[in-house]
Amino acid sequence: MPNPTWSPPGHWTRITTIDAHCAGEPLRIFTGGLPPIPGDTILAKRRYAEERLEQLRTATMWEPRGHADMYGAILTEAVTPDGHAGVLFLHNEGFSTMCGHGIIALAQVGVETGLLHGEPAPDDPAVLEIRLDTPAGRVTAYARREENRVTEVWFHNVPSFVYAREQKVAVEGLGQVRYDVAFGGAFYAFCRAEEVGVGLGPENYRELIDVGMRIKRAVMTSLLIRHSVEIDLGFLYGTIFTGPAHDPAHHSRNVCIFADGEVDRSPTGTGVSARVALHYKRGEIGLDEPFIVESILGATFTGAVVETTTFHGYEAVIPRVSGRAYICGRNELLIDPHDPLAYGFLLR
Repeated sequence: MPNPTWSPPGHWTRITTIDAHCAGEPLRIFTGGLPPIPGDTILAKRRYAEERLEQLRTATMWEPRGHADMYGAILTEAVTPDGHAGVLFLHNEGFSTMCGHGIIALAQVGVETGLLHGEPAPDDPAVLEIRLDTPAGRVTAYARREENRVTEVWFHNVPSFVYAREQKVAVEGLGQVRYDVAFGGAFYAFCRAEEVGVGLGPENYRELIDVGMRIKRAVMTSLLIRHSVEIDLGFLYGTIFTGPAHDPAHHSRNVCIFADGEVDRSPTGTGVSARVALHYKRGEIGLDEPFIVESILGATFTGAVVETTTFHGYEAVIPRVSGRAYICGRNELLIDPHDPLAYGFLLR
């Protein structure tokens, strides 16, 4: 085949990305083509992106360049004196407050491609420490390097805590549903899958979306969720269904339905962080007791409590979550301003 010589017209928008996945969950990392995102804090940058970058979000997350379950990350300059970078996460509904699979993928891809720079960890020079400013607060990622490859990634999350325990809500078609709410960078409602009659395998995908969104809407209307520090963080991000692991070597399985009906292919890093807080609060795990959580695909993250703390009146923990990510593409996305579908659409 001959090499194409065509180049897009200069007035088209050109955006470059590296695409990766972490435990099956996509992450589109923007590497060029976006305008500057001003703001003295990451939350200010997030508000600017919500107001000014909405068309770019839908153009790059929605079809035809993405899909209903696409996820993205925009790196910015750090907004703290000791930070290495800031990050905004985006998806089918808007801009999220934190993303665990995104942190793992950013650390893995960022170190392997030179996109991110940190510094050697004080106790192990083979480990690179990367301090990231997220809308939820400081998250520190760690990447173990062997030659030119990252072989292990984990992160220490923001303080995570239980917000409400043993709640009940009336859900259309389900009756009374028991749930807990916990925060791990975002707020989640946790339900037992068997109690609402759903399975946790790929064949249950559409039913999980339906039931998960019904529960999310019911909880949102019945329980006021407030973050103790930032009003922008005070909302329910998703529903997480928990159940037995398919692999007896693992602790459990969970499936997260978040944003506008997205299904997390990974075990959900912020969700595992919130589960760490729940299990610790119940006395089911102690300090440095890891447990392995499966996703809908059977991919795994490992969670543990590395520290206890308090967070504005809440007993909280600092979770450690580990996983792996892989590069799967390098893209140049083009937006033709004459295209009537230039800024995307969604079909589920």
